[in-house]
Amino acid sequence: MKLYYAPASPFVRKVRIALYETNLLDQVELVPVTVSPIASGDIVPSRNPLGKIPCLELPDGNALYDSRVITRYISTLAPATELYPEDDTLWDALTLEATADGIMDAAVTMTYERRLRSDDMVFETYLDAQWQKIDRALTTIENRWMKQLNEQKNLPVLAVAAALGYIDFRHEDRNWRDTHPTLAAWEAEIRERPSIAATVPVG
Repeated sequence: MKLYYAPASPFVRKVRIALYETNLLDQVELVPVTVSPIASGDIVPSRNPLGKIPCLELPDGNALYDSRVITRYISTLAPATELYPEDDTLWDALTLEATADGIMDAAVTMTYERRLRSDDMVFETYLDAQWQKIDRALTTIENRWMKQLNEQKNLPVLAVAAALGYIDFRHEDRNWRDTHPTLAAWEAEIRERPSIAATVPVG
């Protein structure tokens, strides 16, 4: 299998975390690519028409894309790892994962707003609106899911770590820890987990 990736992407990081957790990393060739909302290049669109990463090319040549699709597929390759719960808590876990992915999406959008526009064209109101989404999501995680975060280490929980890592990576000036101390304390511990420590974003 081939994983088309960029080491800075939080969505890619989530997939890499899943591969580490399942000990499947050696079965996947990492293929670095450069993509953005305005330049998808030639490699990724031939496999994912949306031109986005992560994109996992299977041995038969077909491709899976969207990090949630890929991580669920990985979970089928190593079912004993239990990346996802198999009982009636699944839907709550998937909602937590969707919340983490929403944080990533808003944070990546903020990154591109500054990167792709000249300083005089940056829409600060839009940036603030994206941050409000992130802040609300962090509050919701603290209010609804801290028990799961403290007791479980499944993929949706680890996706939260990936989301927080990306905020630190690109938006450290927002000081999210000041207003979310409970989540900050959890992050300080989870960052030592091997799959988290091995996938710190760079670039």
